Amino acid sequence: MTLKARITEDMKTAMKARDSSRFGAIRLLLAAIKQREVDERSELDDAGVVAVVEKLTKQRKDSVTQYEAAGRQDLAAAEQAEIAVLAAYLPEKMGSTELAAAIAAAVAETGAKGPADMGKLMAVLKPRLAGKADMAEVSKLVKAALAG
Repeated sequence: MTLKARITEDMKTAMKARDSSRFGAIRLLLAAIKQREVDERSELDDAGVVAVVEKLTKQRKDSVTQYEAAGRQDLAAAEQAEIAVLAAYLPEKMGSTELAAAIAAAVAETGAKGPADMGKLMAVLKPRLAGKADMAEVSKLVKAALAG
């Protein structure tokens, strides 16, 4: 079963269970997937669906930060609930040792030596680690690896 089919089935289950918050979050996810498919004029594979889920999760995290800064805990809690629903569709994150090993392998493969090679290294790592690691964290680790 594809990830998109699983999301559709989960939406049906949430609708039957009258779980309005879960239903709403999944419906927004499916709408975003459909919009991307229309924009690209193609059917998304599981990797494309994961990219959409990551984008929506990042947007929710940014909103939580802004709501908490404004003192709106009620809205922040609603966004956190949506993040929890979306997290179920993301692959398991890599551990720090696996991440360090992937970065070391990419450094050896590309021959990156200094901070000027960061773009080349990130270009290799991004497709490999998409969905499996937070790319902001990967960027920090790559900077540290190239600096030292």
